[in-house]
Amino acid sequence: MSTAVAEGKTWDGGNQPLKASYGKMMMWFFIVSDALTFSGFLAAYGFSRFKFIDSWPIADEVFTHIPFFHGNYPMIYVAFMTFVLIMSSVTMVLAVDAGHHLNKAKVTFYMFLTVIGGLIFVGSQAWEWATFIKGDYGAVQTKGGNILQFVDTEGHRVALRDIAVVDGHSQRVQHERKNGLWFVSEGTLPPYTMEQVIHGFEANKNILVRTQILNEEGKKTVLTRAESLKQLKENGKLAVEGANLHVNEYGSPLFADFFFFITGFHGFHVFSGVIINIIIFFNVVLGTYERRKSYEMVEKVGLYWHFVDLVWVFVFTFFYLV
Repeated sequence: MSTAVAEGKTWDGGNQPLKASYGKMMMWFFIVSDALTFSGFLAAYGFSRFKFIDSWPIADEVFTHIPFFHGNYPMIYVAFMTFVLIMSSVTMVLAVDAGHHLNKAKVTFYMFLTVIGGLIFVGSQAWEWATFIKGDYGAVQTKGGNILQFVDTEGHRVALRDIAVVDGHSQRVQHERKNGLWFVSEGTLPPYTMEQVIHGFEANKNILVRTQILNEEGKKTVLTRAESLKQLKENGKLAVEGANLHVNEYGSPLFADFFFFITGFHGFHVFSGVIINIIIFFNVVLGTYERRKSYEMVEKVGLYWHFVDLVWVFVFTFFYLV
């Protein structure tokens, strides 16, 4: 008797565990595994961020640009990108709801808005990368790998190109094979030599050096005129502009490494989501799901899109707010 009762309560599997279809379950499995991956990346970033808390770049000084506008607009464009992505998640919710009511016209409209929002975000992130790589003011990298930036007596940043004195005697020539240097490899030449930077610094008496070390007020330390010149002459190694995987004019190169890797990984997810959304959009237009009497595919891709939006909230918080 007890055996029969036990067998009666045993789950026989079923084709929809947790009342979810196979496709939804697989999407949830993917989301959970991908969430763990992003968690590991962000945890590594957080560890490095607080390990080097006294020399980490200040986000308000890094992300200050807006397309077609010149000036200092801290975090404005990043906030716009975030708003667009969140609103695309709202339009996806409306598309899924319209699908539940088998309203093809509304599903088509809201899916189109979702695709547009995703394209705007991906394009904005590409522009942000290009701006980050190009740089803004430039700096000097020391022999120890630290960054020295230039400011005026009021604390405003001064561009490296406005300081360096370029003359015909101190210019370098890139190694070329035609000169017989077949076995000599050389990377991209720096924008200016240290001699040009030092000469320019000496000629501008109102310019000071600012280190990447933060003081007790959370601001970068500004050296005196004598200390600035001493640092440039004794520790100055390389003039840099912009950021890449080797140097970073804004501060620690580790910041650039994490920025390119994590935002690039998330950007790849958004780009993939846009491609999938476009495919689903055309299927909606062609009436594929209307004939099936089910818009579950819209709901499944919606789960992925909401996940991408949620991840960006954490990336935004870690990189731009903390």
